[in-house]
Amino acid sequence: MAITPLRRSGARILVDQLDAQGVGHVFCVPGESFLAVLDALHDSAIALTVCRQEGGAAMMAEAQGKLSGRPGICFVTRGPGATNAAAGVHIAQQDSTPLILFVGQVARGMREREAFQELDYRAVFGSMAKWVVEIDDPGRIPELVSRAFLTAMSGRPGPVVVALPQDMLTEEVSVADALPCSVPQSYPGDTDMSTLQELLAQAIRPLMVLGGSRWSAGAVANVRAFAERFTLPVACSFRRQMLFDHEHACYAGDIGIGINPKLAERIRQADLLLLIGARFSEMPSQGYALLGIPTPVQTLVHAHADAGELGKLYRPELAIQATPDAFTTALARIPASTVFPWMNWTQAARRDYLEWSDPVPIRIPGQLQMGEVMQTLAATLPADTILCNGAGNFATWVHRFWRFRNYGTQLAPTSGSMGYGVPAAIGAKRLFPDRTVVAFAGDGDFMMHGQELATAVQYGLTIIVILVDNGMFGTIRMHQEREYPGRVIGSALRNPDFAALALAYGAYGERVETTAEFAPAFRRALDSGRPAVLHCLLDPEAITPTTTLSGLRAASLRRAQIQS
Repeated sequence: MAITPLRRSGARILVDQLDAQGVGHVFCVPGESFLAVLDALHDSAIALTVCRQEGGAAMMAEAQGKLSGRPGICFVTRGPGATNAAAGVHIAQQDSTPLILFVGQVARGMREREAFQELDYRAVFGSMAKWVVEIDDPGRIPELVSRAFLTAMSGRPGPVVVALPQDMLTEEVSVADALPCSVPQSYPGDTDMSTLQELLAQAIRPLMVLGGSRWSAGAVANVRAFAERFTLPVACSFRRQMLFDHEHACYAGDIGIGINPKLAERIRQADLLLLIGARFSEMPSQGYALLGIPTPVQTLVHAHADAGELGKLYRPELAIQATPDAFTTALARIPASTVFPWMNWTQAARRDYLEWSDPVPIRIPGQLQMGEVMQTLAATLPADTILCNGAGNFATWVHRFWRFRNYGTQLAPTSGSMGYGVPAAIGAKRLFPDRTVVAFAGDGDFMMHGQELATAVQYGLTIIVILVDNGMFGTIRMHQEREYPGRVIGSALRNPDFAALALAYGAYGERVETTAEFAPAFRRALDSGRPAVLHCLLDPEAITPTTTLSGLRAASLRRAQIQS
């Protein structure tokens, strides 16, 4: 790192700033608009993954941001490249993930003429990024890149978009590198913790809810120790299940799509709700129905790193601006008594979760029983396996029946973006090459970014994709049957032979039609030493673990008859 000014091109300055900020890896789809950056990367120690589509590249970078807490880095070209990458930016925004998207731009002298692939990036990304900046002066690259890292990681993390005019990258100037940036921590005050202690002492039916980002393994251990000392029931927000050990006696389940009705009722009945790190947005709040807005029925304690989230929707009894690390460390200062009036409450919450998450009694139509598939995975995979998924009804099998044990083992978009699972698995495997990484995907979901399987093959990334194929956009079909029974349109899919497609890419592929076929097929995929796709054929009637399409249609028709 240069501590005195050095004369370099803008592209070299940029790559040196990435190195100064500790970046070890970037994703891209190459483009002529940032060709100078690619050339500068040629002589650096930063690893480069070349992807097949900009949306996949941005999702891979976002996945690394989720797992590391440091910004994932993605480079895309101007115009169509940038708009393709927008899906990854939106995921990072809704999931509070640090991400920096570097976008090529037309030369400075061509702006405002609608030059080839020209876009106004402030207008395009202004509503979905924390900050959008265009660097006109290569001498300001150290300043603005350092600010981009700080902005992406601080407060509520999120995406930053940095536009790079093509001619700026080749201009040479003398400038020193910026120092590595550190993210400020916000800590709870003594008064905050004393008030929390008083509220706990008054509680009869408390519940702790974990979510959001900026967590660490240490914060997860701290919150577990706190839950143990107070025997508090703990739930995890939508697609944040890795924040608490599911085998722990205090774990009560996840709060997301298809919530356990008993857990939803428990939230309504809670007299003290301790919300740590989460925003409790539409999906976990069941359409903003579980807590009153602006005044919750429950006594709410909300701890969040960003002051802008405290009271934004829910006015808490106690608002604490603190990062998960700082807040959970402070929890150790609260002394615990030996008797808690909520012991039975916690035990009942645990029983409800165990009953809800047991796949044994679940039987669905068809020859492939996904409950038994989940049992096979539980018996086969190590506890630190990273599970990834995109969006669709297939994800229910992961969220409801997989028991997450460790921090850093879940990658799933709270934004509900389809096509996320395969790119996320690639991003995870690039970051942790020695860990097992499994992606769940539906047939419609896989086709969004399934071409990134070629990226996995190119870099020897032995991810395993469990592709659940029911020949439709299942979530949309489910809603059709609920709202417009029998009037099916736009949700049916005619799919390729996904196992043959995997083989064509150079991956391992196998077709699974029955429950008995799954375990040996999964073992062969593990042993293949290649990226693998298991094409699992699911009966279209098996739309959820407990509901069929025919059952949904019949119930909808009955409701219509009653209403008429």
